[in-house]
Amino acid sequence: MGQCGIISSKTVLVFLNLIFWAAAGILCYIGAYVFITYDDYDHFFEDIYTFIPAMVIIAVGTLLFVIGFIGCCATIRESRCGLVTFSAVLLLVFATEVVVVVLGYIYRAKVEAVVNHSIQKVYNEYKGTNTDAPSRAIDYVQRQLHCCGIHNYSDWMNTHWFIESKNNSVPVSCCKPTISNCTGTLMRPGDLYPEGCEVLVVKNLKDIMLYVILAALTFATIQMLGLLCACMVLCRRGHDPAYELLVSTGIDA
Repeated sequence: MGQCGIISSKTVLVFLNLIFWAAAGILCYIGAYVFITYDDYDHFFEDIYTFIPAMVIIAVGTLLFVIGFIGCCATIRESRCGLVTFSAVLLLVFATEVVVVVLGYIYRAKVEAVVNHSIQKVYNEYKGTNTDAPSRAIDYVQRQLHCCGIHNYSDWMNTHWFIESKNNSVPVSCCKPTISNCTGTLMRPGDLYPEGCEVLVVKNLKDIMLYVILAALTFATIQMLGLLCACMVLCRRGHDPAYELLVSTGIDA
């Protein structure tokens, strides 16, 4: 019965190490996705610390590749030192993912305040040229999120670009794609997106941060299971004579 329990623990541990390798790829992908998405919205927030959860989750993903390799080798070779190292590193990564979850909640709560603080400044810097970074950022967001202005298209009337252009029009990025020959004129408000961009930018950034939090929680749970299995193998190796017999005779190798 003890032998079956040992073999079962080892089998689960090897399987979990394979999951760690898959998890490493997924975490790196999520972290990269967050960086790419934030790059599209980076003009709407100035707090670089918002990137911390993404940076940490990429580091954790990279470390999981190493953990999976150590865990598989230690489990197959019956290495007590390897299993101890595996357990210690796994515990460190688990603690790191708990930090990611905490930071994720903190920065998710700050997103709205940060965007509110900077979005008016970005719209005032709009110049309507492709060579200007804030202009490209606003046009991209308005096209991608199907929005216009901060709260609605009328916000453009208070911007420097609108006042200086004197054409009573908003950028063509405010135009609905179903409308042909749209010039952005305020004489035809039905051609423009009715919703403002601030709410949608905040929602997108909060959703991204939520994905990071859920991913960290999911893989932290898997890692805790791996840690428990490693501890079971270590404990039985030290206290179960049947296990020592299996190791010494090579039956379980």
